[in-house]
Formats: sequence, C-alpha cells, structure tokens
Amino acid sequence: MKLPVDLRSDTVTQPTAAMRDTMFSAPVGDDVFHEDPTVNELQQFAADYFGKEAALFCASGTQTNQIAINVHVQPGGEVICHEDSHIYKYEGGGIAKNSGASVRLLTGNRGRITASEIEQWIMPDDVHFPVTQLVSLEDTFNRGGGSIYDFAEIERISALAKRMNLPLHLDGARLFNALAVNNIDPKRYGAAFDSISICLSKGLGAPVGSLLLGKTDFIHRARRVRKVYGGGMRQAGFLAAAGLYALKHNVERLKTDHEHARLLEQGLLNCKWVKTVIPVETNIVVIVLQQPEQRDELIQRLADEQVRTVSFGPGMIRMVTHLDIDSDQIDYVLTTIKKLV
Repeated sequence: MKLPVDLRSDTVTQPTAAMRDTMFSAPVGDDVFHEDPTVNELQQFAADYFGKEAALFCASGTQTNQIAINVHVQPGGEVICHEDSHIYKYEGGGIAKNSGASVRLLTGNRGRITASEIEQWIMPDDVHFPVTQLVSLEDTFNRGGGSIYDFAEIERISALAKRMNLPLHLDGARLFNALAVNNIDPKRYGAAFDSISICLSKGLGAPVGSLLLGKTDFIHRARRVRKVYGGGMRQAGFLAAAGLYALKHNVERLKTDHEHARLLEQGLLNCKWVKTVIPVETNIVVIVLQQPEQRDELIQRLADEQVRTVSFGPGMIRMVTHLDIDSDQIDYVLTTIKKLV
C-alpha cells in the first residue's frame, strides 16, 4: 500500500503512465495561431460532449471563470452568486479587479441557490443600483461538501435567466462528479447554461487545464480576453492531450471515488471526536468536530499517521477522494481514524 494517503484535494493526482504516454506522443502546433491539432481536438470533443458550439482550453478553472465573467459583464454591473462560491471566495477578488463588477451574494442551501431567491435580487432599472448582468452557479459545490443541484431547479433558474435576458454561467469544476450521480444527459445539462467552465485537473486527473464552453461568438470574445490575461499558449497540445485522455477514460471511474467517500463518511460517524459529517453526495467529506479547537491538532495527528487532510473552516476538516486513492488506502484511513480519541 502506498503512503501517505493524500486526501487534501483531488488536485494532487499524478498522471498515469498511459496519460503520460499520450502526452509525450501528442501532435502539437502553435495554439495562438489555432494550429495545435491536439488542443483543437480537445476543444471540439468537450464542446460536442455538452452540445455547445465551441470551447477554449485555458490554464485553470479560475482563468475560465474570470474570462467568462469578463465577457458577460460590463464594469459597474453585478454578478449574482452564492456567498461561498469559488468565483467570489477563492479567485483573488477577480470579479472586481478584472471586470470592475460588484456581487450580490445569496445564502442558499449548501451552496445551492434557487430561482425564487435569484429573482428577488435582480435589480430594477434604477440609477441607484448596479445593473444585474450575470447569474453564476457552482455544481458540485465545494464549500457545500460536494453538494449537487437538483437539475429541475437549474432548469427553473435557466428559464428565469432567459426571461430576464441574463446570461447564466456554471462553475463546473467538479461537474462530472455531479453528472455521475444525477445521470442527466450532458447535452441536456449544457443547454441550461450560456457558458460552462469544466476542470480537467481535479477528479479527472489531468495535471493542468480547464475548458470554457459556449457559443462560437462567445468563445471568440473569450479568446481575446484570454490573450489579455496572458493565457495564450503555444504548443499546448502536450497538456491538452492529458485532458483529452481524462475525458475519454476517467469519467466513469468517478463513481469509485464517491463510494470511497461514503465509506469514509460511515467510518467517521462512528468516531467519538466527530460531531457530524456534512452528508456526502460525491467525493468531498467534510468533518465537523466535537471540539472545534482540536482541529489543527487532529490534522497533525492524522498527518503523523500518514493521512493528509486540510482545514475547512472553524472546527472542520476536509477529505477528498480521487483516482490516486485505492480501497486499501481507504481501509487504512478507516483504521487510523478509529485510533483518534
């Protein structure tokens, strides 16, 4: 069994031997000239997968999200999102810095906001208020412990956005985890949104990269913003090849990560030092401690036993399962957590 067991994030995965071989043998060209065949193939594959017209390969999910916001929103506009959404909380103030926009933060339920909540905060045409210009959702929701939207609610939000002539963006960093549970056809899911960001370097296991999906004109404008953000890459096909491999080979296996997460949830609920576990829906396990002040001590004690975790706010610890975690490692973690008192 391989130690340590790294449960800090699904971003810590290493490319498999098959993925590395695919990367090293990838045909490449200058992507700024639209001449990298592997980047082009990846973009077309992802666009077709979700029934979108076009896609743009970028360095990170933060970059794809911030590009999308910049295309959708004019300075002085407002973005409606959840108060714990990644675009607001973990992207360095990019909405304000990059796009000169304000945010309307909604409370929601474990990161999920509803059409009725959104509708009451769409600003009227009044010079005292910023103009509502974008609604952004996140699925799965990181701070909600990998929570998944009810797709019927997404469709209600989409209908509202269309009625109000507002674009709807999705931060789908872990979208494939959601689809592995709700079994919604990706094209049907994609039709609900004007733009979608998907991450290749989380559960799918690529070393780097995200994709922005949308209509051809939207992606044309997004490519210009990517250039301004310094995101134009040359022979990027070596990286795109890893993402293409991930989309073709690592989607179905996400269900294994979810099974592992549920096993951890069951084991943790039987530990005296655990108050509760946020209900596990995908691959994220958030532990709420009986004694919040012990958080850092418990993280260190787990690390001493070769189990790596991270803090997730006051009195909370996060574990994330991924493709580099096997059943033997899960068994080891379950044995280890029982020893902690």
